[in-house]
Amino acid sequence: MRISDAFHHKPLLIAYICAGDPSPAATPELVKRISEAGADIIELGLPHSDPVADGPTIQESSQRAIVAGMNTDTYFEVVSAAKVEIPKIFMGYYNMIYARGLEKFASDCARSGINGVIVPDLPPEEAEPLKIACQNHGVDLIFLAAPNTPQHRLERIVDQTSGFLYLVARPGVTGVRSDLLDDTKNLIARVPDGIPKAVGFGISTPEQAAEIVSAGADAVIVGSACVDLIAKGKLAELEDLIRKMKLAIEIAEKRKIPTVC
Repeated sequence: MRISDAFHHKPLLIAYICAGDPSPAATPELVKRISEAGADIIELGLPHSDPVADGPTIQESSQRAIVAGMNTDTYFEVVSAAKVEIPKIFMGYYNMIYARGLEKFASDCARSGINGVIVPDLPPEEAEPLKIACQNHGVDLIFLAAPNTPQHRLERIVDQTSGFLYLVARPGVTGVRSDLLDDTKNLIARVPDGIPKAVGFGISTPEQAAEIVSAGADAVIVGSACVDLIAKGKLAELEDLIRKMKLAIEIAEKRKIPTVC
């Protein structure tokens, strides 16, 4: 299933995990369990020794995965072994993509069933070579925008992204937060129509997820909360979180639709 096909059934719940945490062998089963619990898309992070966009929770998961033997070759093996019907998305940093070679990387994504690529440290102004490689292999290149992104640049990012636009809920790094800023809602409202809007960074509860959808998002991304439960071995709680978040956003979406008498 392509990412665009998944958005025919919005709102979507997108779950992030770090591939290789707690081990490469465990990752395919984790992907399966998250999918069966109700996630519509799964992001699989490629562990990095210095993940600059990630907070402590995901940084620690990257370190555990690296110690467990994860590298780029193993990443694609693990992703290939994760047999699910939902789209899979690569999340990682540009230096590892560049070191592999852009065409080889995009080819490996397509071969392993990856439908989209998110590169937090790659601005659209520098992304044309990777974008061409991804287009050659039918892979979406997904860009990010934040509350402090100027409107003229936001519109340029919208023109460049494919699959969906990743909206960063707040400035800073990933991590669980208890608040939801008005700036997040304003950012959602500022995005021109025509591209699906997915909001991440700090979304950790069903209530926050419902609030994001009520504000106009087409998808909610949950990451650090998933990674934290995996680190603690609380897989039943992870599945329960996915189910509750999916239900919450579905209810929020229904409440947006006026009742016809």
